[in-house]
Amino acid sequence: MNTREESDLPPVYLVSGGTGASGEQLVHTVLAQFPDREVPVVTISRVRHMDQVENVVTQAGARGGIIVHTMVDSRLGHALGQLARAQGVPCIDLMGDLLSQLTEALGQEPIGRPGLYRQLHHAYFERVGAIEFTMAHDDGKNPDDWPLAEIVIVGVSRVGKTPLSMYLSVLGWKVANVPLVMGVPPPSALSQLDRRRVIGLSIEPGQLVMHRQQRQRRLGAPGPSAYTDPAAIYEELEIARRVFQQGRFTIVDVTDKPIETTADEIVERVTRQLRREARKR
Repeated sequence: MNTREESDLPPVYLVSGGTGASGEQLVHTVLAQFPDREVPVVTISRVRHMDQVENVVTQAGARGGIIVHTMVDSRLGHALGQLARAQGVPCIDLMGDLLSQLTEALGQEPIGRPGLYRQLHHAYFERVGAIEFTMAHDDGKNPDDWPLAEIVIVGVSRVGKTPLSMYLSVLGWKVANVPLVMGVPPPSALSQLDRRRVIGLSIEPGQLVMHRQQRQRRLGAPGPSAYTDPAAIYEELEIARRVFQQGRFTIVDVTDKPIETTADEIVERVTRQLRREARKR
């Protein structure tokens, strides 16, 4: 259950036999038309039993709420409507009229299986989830979640961590990327990760100098600095290499490589190591 209670206004209870994502989107789309009202939305998902139906009606009745549901199980949907009417709780069926019209037009009864759309489009939702995860774990964010990443990319500034992470996420991989900053110890959480999934990025120093100079020009930053100094960059890359070696991380050189080629190499290296370990068990 996901509960958002931001005011004393009567809540909207979104009831679903699946995740409730489609109903939530519609409810929030409608509530956007009332920008001055912070209406709490309580999502009650995966409703499969009568006691769940009874509980939500009791909650809504006690708080003067409104029930909106996307139940495709006709038995539970009908029971929800009846119980709500008996207790004077407004209840809106977002699916009923459309299901009825299609049943008549198509001459076929709906199968009434919750979550079927998500099951049929599993690959799409997996990809969306990977993109959302990767965006939330860009540039060292949310280290507590790094163990959940399928790939963790580590490297110095301007080595290409973010675009590579996003490209991999579009392929369906959950990626976190971690920056190594000169003079700052590597995050302690890095050493706790499954090393088979951690990829250290290396690059030829001259190319990194060029990337950083381009960034400085775009930002309108002043002239030469340690950030673009060749000697400092060489030292920074050497320190990063030692971090990779100490962690026994796989090192991938990105010099003169397009993102697609580097991504393919990373996926191949990670999957090969995981298969190798699996065969040893």
